[in-house]
Amino acid sequence: MSSYAEYKRKALQDPEVRQEYDALAPEYDIIQALIDARKKQNLTQRQLSEATGITQADISRIENGTRNPSLEMVKRLAAGMGMQLKLEFIPIQK
Repeated sequence: MSSYAEYKRKALQDPEVRQEYDALAPEYDIIQALIDARKKQNLTQRQLSEATGITQADISRIENGTRNPSLEMVKRLAAGMGMQLKLEFIPIQK
């Protein structure tokens, strides 16, 4: 097991760390979905920028988690990839 995976496993045993980790999951899900969709279409950040009018720097900030995009921006990113945004509420698993 990698040292990071081991560190993460141990850290998530702490209830406070687990709570914060779980609270950030939706943001990381959006980031990963954007990266996955962009790469699946073999688009660079620059190409996506040209298709959406959103700066490449802003796309980079969104992908590295230092910028929170608005819902409108996420919709523009989806449209720039020829996709439709789908938001879904699911039951919490306990």
